[in-house]
Amino acid sequence: MNQLETSQRVPAGAPPAPARLQVLMVGIGNEIFAIETELVREIIDPVPVTRVAGARDYLPALINVRGNVVPLADLSRRFGMAGAAQTSDTRIVVVEVEVDDDPVTLGIVADRVFEVTEISAADSQQMPRLGSHWKPEFIRFITKWNDEFVIVPELHKILE
Repeated sequence: MNQLETSQRVPAGAPPAPARLQVLMVGIGNEIFAIETELVREIIDPVPVTRVAGARDYLPALINVRGNVVPLADLSRRFGMAGAAQTSDTRIVVVEVEVDDDPVTLGIVADRVFEVTEISAADSQQMPRLGSHWKPEFIRFITKWNDEFVIVPELHKILE
């Protein structure tokens, strides 16, 4: 496989990625996502949810996190993946992202949480346009981790 320069792999208009990125690896459906650790506030066990009538499909409920009402995001629904049933490995990753220039705290349902690690932006590639049902603007880049493809999402764009 030919090594391309990082500038050729990062989508046009995207800010350059740092050479090394510290991330939390989570499994959602059959995919592995890398969430930047600077966005992660905590990881909690599943808690009771309050469904919200008329809510967006991928933001179906609210949860209580240390006395604060927090929207719960189901990224498997946002990406059109089959949702997995809750298991003993299911966790909620509480993150804070900027949405419309405001910090928003929300929980993301993760089927599995693997580890905190570093990935290299130098090994990143653009999401292929063919064979993907995901909007390209939702994906910052893809890379490899433990011989698996890993998706680094643009959380703020996914949640807009």
